[in-house]
Amino acid sequence: MNFGLTSEQDMIVDTVRDFVEKEIYPHENEVERTGIVPKEIGMEIRDKCLDAGFFAANLPESVGGGGLNHLDFTLLERELGRGSMALGVFFGRPSGILLGCNEEQRERYLLPAVKGEKFDALAMTEPDAGSDVRGMKCMAKRDGGDWLVNGTKHFISHANIADFIIVFIATGEEETPRGPKKLITCFLVDRGTLGFEILPGYNSVSHRGYQNCILKFEDCRLSDAQVLGEVHHGFDLANQWLYGTRLTVASNCVGRARRVFEETLPYAAERKQFGQQIGRFQGVSFKLADMITEIDAADWLTLSAAWRLDQELPANREIASAKVYASEMLAKVTDEALQIFGGMGLMSDLPIERFWRDARVERIWDGTSEIQRHIISRELLRPLGC
Repeated sequence: MNFGLTSEQDMIVDTVRDFVEKEIYPHENEVERTGIVPKEIGMEIRDKCLDAGFFAANLPESVGGGGLNHLDFTLLERELGRGSMALGVFFGRPSGILLGCNEEQRERYLLPAVKGEKFDALAMTEPDAGSDVRGMKCMAKRDGGDWLVNGTKHFISHANIADFIIVFIATGEEETPRGPKKLITCFLVDRGTLGFEILPGYNSVSHRGYQNCILKFEDCRLSDAQVLGEVHHGFDLANQWLYGTRLTVASNCVGRARRVFEETLPYAAERKQFGQQIGRFQGVSFKLADMITEIDAADWLTLSAAWRLDQELPANREIASAKVYASEMLAKVTDEALQIFGGMGLMSDLPIERFWRDARVERIWDGTSEIQRHIISRELLRPLGC
């Protein structure tokens, strides 16, 4: 097996890393302090990303995107993971689910998103429906040929900058051997639609400036033209296009862990206690050894899952493994880094405490660690009739 990167992949890694270091790092402290990204800075990042030819790199060339395969895009996301998520969201990666748009929707949503003229956000989670998506209560009912929507979504990432939201809404119910389950439909909902509000969300300790929002629907009327895919088949659409989001989380975690390690290693080699560098103490050196081993393991696990997608091989278990392992690896690495830095690691003068806080959410969103383990064990046991 050849584990080396091609010259094109090296170019992607070097270019994106250079972009993150020059265009994102300088603004991180201010975003961390204020909890917001000034619009002009966000648009500047978007424009520079467009100029660099990396905007919508995840979408095919046939719609104007960069046409990167899964492995190449995972490398890109790994480098973006080094920087602030609040700033990195402007390095545009429209949701792949927009490839399910019909011709009219392509002109209204997909193509403007590819060109950077519009930003999208994705909404599934509700106050009473997190991992249990089928338990959602936000409902759309037929009314005079349209859909009348009522309900609430929350924890909707970067909806504050979105021009439209890709929303999964219950549109009926079906009987199953395990009881009734909601039928889900995907809708494209424009900001400013009557009866639809995007409200500020909660104050999170992770990824300050990367806003989560609350969506409220009160007799919001949507037409059939806003249905993405087929009515009652929102899960089919999600399963076709959204499996890669877990891979994105894994690759972001690997990139962030490498940045943390690169901050920690020289500190261990320079900081002196008891007359010598702390890196000479086995209690510290062994931490470093474990950190880099787990980072490398998560990296290869993630890249392997992306490679399987490109080879059109089954990858559901591998993606779940990458997500759970990389997110838990990041938690360990940031915690050990903070321990090596000691008291200063907890101070906001250094970025270590920020990395430590940011790491916590990775085990929750895009499927909790428990959900990933459920996916993995199900893939192992189902073929055995269990």
